[in-house]
Amino acid sequence: MASLQGKNALVTGSTSGIGLGIARSLAAEGANVILNGFGDLDEINKLCAEIASETGVKVHYIPADLSSGDEATKLVEDSIKTLGSVDILVNNAGIQHVSAVEEFPADKWEKIIAINLSSCFYTSQAALPAMRSAGYGRIVNIASVHGLVASPFKSAYVAAKHGVIGFTKTLGLETAEDENVTVNAICPGYVKTPLVEGQIKDQAKVHGMSEEDVIRNVMLAAQPNKRFVEVSELASMCVLLCSDQGKSFNGTSVAIDGGWTAR
Repeated sequence: MASLQGKNALVTGSTSGIGLGIARSLAAEGANVILNGFGDLDEINKLCAEIASETGVKVHYIPADLSSGDEATKLVEDSIKTLGSVDILVNNAGIQHVSAVEEFPADKWEKIIAINLSSCFYTSQAALPAMRSAGYGRIVNIASVHGLVASPFKSAYVAAKHGVIGFTKTLGLETAEDENVTVNAICPGYVKTPLVEGQIKDQAKVHGMSEEDVIRNVMLAAQPNKRFVEVSELASMCVLLCSDQGKSFNGTSVAIDGGWTAR
């Protein structure tokens, strides 16, 4: 019997990359899944059909602009209408912009804070009451190693991810005496996704370096194990946190960073 049989999960930012990997793993464990994110609608519909065919669960797609609090709230409400409940909420959606503070565009700051941090508040606020009533709920916030340490030129992203960890701790305390309701964060180091693979090629051209040197000496300079975190590793941790075996994790942030924060 799959560990999440009959549960209903909403994963934000799940049409590609980390979110898609998590959605696939939750579906493989028996959870019905709502995908959310941007992309070509025909391709997303094919993706839903593919996951449903592979796992035998229900898979739906609901778009939402998570820079809007109203849309983030409505995403949860629509997911509950579609599946009957949201037992598992994975807040994964995020964007990035790299710039020195004095040159950082104000609109980029506002959007990064809205999508990476504020959307976690709105979706969690909408999902928690029903989780408490049902006696089961899992909220997993995909933070970042940058929620634990900082890097230059990423002020909005670092501020947002630090905020996600603080928010996770607060909700963990607020749900501590609720039956089987937990809120946790996962803090990955650099993860090899299609987006990152594109960045490797671009950095190699800009620096006149081999892709191997870019990976080791530029992108993974701060990551002691010198290898990317695999999406499957994050997905496995998310499944654990959502399972019965994960019920005593609460308000915590799990670093999957190859030793980055051990320094």
